[in-house]
Amino acid sequence: MNLRINTKLEIPANEIQWRFSRSSGAGGQNVNKTESRVEIVFNVFESKTLTPYQKHRISINGEVKLINGSICIAVQEKRGQYQNRQLALNRLALTLRELLKSPSKKRQETIPTRSSQKKRIESKKKRGEIKRNRQSKIDY
Repeated sequence: MNLRINTKLEIPANEIQWRFSRSSGAGGQNVNKTESRVEIVFNVFESKTLTPYQKHRISINGEVKLINGSICIAVQEKRGQYQNRQLALNRLALTLRELLKSPSKKRQETIPTRSSQKKRIESKKKRGEIKRNRQSKIDY
């Protein structure tokens, strides 16, 4: 089953490695015999579907820690292996979507116009005048 990241990118199943182990936590005696913990490993640098630019974007991003050039996600929240597999796939897709999102456009700084500066000064003067009128003018 291929993992769809967005409309342009789909990762084939053979590039995703799975590891299963016994999970800890609740579940009674069932946790002693079922391997419901799922670990998904996606090697970014050996991927044939990612472009060099995408690989670079993933590697420079500090949000996700790459271990030997791989993204590793472990899930053991549900009691069944199938549910944990689905969660792991969803998290990997979400992580890759966030990492490959185009950088936001940087705001270009501009100087305020003369009229906006004038308006700002006039409003400040008006506010100061209002406050001055509130003061009592008793001379001691």
